Amino acid sequence: MKGVTPTKSLAHGGEAFQSWSTQSRPSGLKVSAVIPCLNEEDTLGICIKKAWHCFKKLGVDGEVVVGDNGSTDRSVEIAESLGARVVHQPIKGYGAALTAGIEAAEGDIIVMADADDSYDWSAMGPFVEKIEEGYDLVMGNRFKGGIRPGAMPLLHRYLGNPALSTLARIFYCAPVGDFHCGMRAFTKEAYQKMKPRTTGMEFATEMVTNSARSGLRIIEIPTVLYPDKRTRAPHLRSFRDGWRHLRFIMTYAPNYLYIVPGALLLVLGLLLQFALIDGPIRLFGHYVGIHFLALGSLLSLVGFNVVTLGVLAKVIITHQHPRLKNGLMKWLLNYFTLEAVLIVGVVLLLVGAGIDIALLWRWLSVGGPMEDSVHIAFVATNAIALGVNTIFSSFLLNMFIIEEKEESNAFPENY
Repeated sequence: MKGVTPTKSLAHGGEAFQSWSTQSRPSGLKVSAVIPCLNEEDTLGICIKKAWHCFKKLGVDGEVVVGDNGSTDRSVEIAESLGARVVHQPIKGYGAALTAGIEAAEGDIIVMADADDSYDWSAMGPFVEKIEEGYDLVMGNRFKGGIRPGAMPLLHRYLGNPALSTLARIFYCAPVGDFHCGMRAFTKEAYQKMKPRTTGMEFATEMVTNSARSGLRIIEIPTVLYPDKRTRAPHLRSFRDGWRHLRFIMTYAPNYLYIVPGALLLVLGLLLQFALIDGPIRLFGHYVGIHFLALGSLLSLVGFNVVTLGVLAKVIITHQHPRLKNGLMKWLLNYFTLEAVLIVGVVLLLVGAGIDIALLWRWLSVGGPMEDSVHIAFVATNAIALGVNTIFSSFLLNMFIIEEKEESNAFPENY
C-alpha cells in the first residue's frame, strides 16, 4: 500500500505479522486499538493480528494497547510478541482495564473492543471514518449489524440490552440504541470530556451518558457480533453486571430518581392536606377523613426530602463534571441565596407554630375535647416539619453552591 512502511516483523503461530507506520494521511493521524484483557490467550492474538492488518489497510499510523487486568496465562507474552504495548492494571474490572489502556494510548483516535474475537478488529474502518467526519463518539449497534447465532444469550438479546438501553436513552437523551456494544471509537479529546469513573462493566454505559450530557456528537453504525472463540466461561455475569448498569443509570439521573417522583409526592400530599384542612370530605361518594390527611402529611414530607436530595445530587454531579451544567444548576448559581430560602423555612415554621400555639391556648381555655381541630393540627405540624427541613437543607445546599461558584471563578473555561 502506498505510503505504508513496515517497521517491525514478528512471528506467532507460524505466520509473520507487521506493525505499520504511515504518513499517507495529511493529518498524520494516529489510531490506538485498546483491548481489555484478563486471561485471553485463546483469542487475544487473533484480535491483535486483525488490528495490525486493519491499520495497514486504512493507511494510518497505528498502535495496539492491551490493558491487562492481571492475566495469569500467556496473554501478556502473546501481546508483546505481536508488537502490542501492554499496560498493567492492578485494579480489577472491565472499566479499570480499559481506563489504563485508554490513558496510555497515544492515538488521536481510540478504538476499543473486546479480546474474545466477538467483534471484528479488521472492521475499524467505518469507526475511524466517522470520527474523521467530525463525530466525537462512534458506537457500534449489534442489533442493526447482526447478531450471529450463539453470539448473545436470549436473555440479553430480548430483555437485558433492550430494556437497559431504552431506559438510558430516555434518561440521558442519548441517540444510542445499543448502549452496551463493546466496539466503539472516540477521540482522545472527547474522552477527556467524558471523564468516566466506574471500574466495572457499567463503564460502557457511563461513556455514553457522559458523552450525551457533555454535548458530544454521537453516531451509531451497524456492527456484527460473533460468538466468542474462548474455551473458558465469559467474565460477564448477567444479573450482577445488569444490576451494575441499572444502578449507574439510576444513580446519575436525579431528575428521574429524585425530582420527578419527589415532586409528584409533594404536590399530592399538599393537595390532600389543603382539601382536608377544614375536616372530612366526600369524594365520589366515599368518606375521606383523618387517615387520608395523615397520608397527605407523609407524602408531602417524603416528597420534599426526595426533591431536596435530587437537587443536591445534581449539584454533586455538576461538580464532578463541570460541562454537564443544566438549567437548574445555572439558575441556582445565578439566583440561589441562603437568606431567601431561610425566609421561606422560617415562615413555614412560624405559621405552623402559630397555629399550634393558638390550638394550645384554646385547649387551655376550653379544657375539653377538640376533635374539630385535629385536621388543622395535622397541617400545622406538617408545616413545622417542612420549615425545619427547609432551613437545614438550605445550609447544606449553600455549602455546595459556594464551592461551585468558587470553582467557576477559578476555572471560568469550564463553565
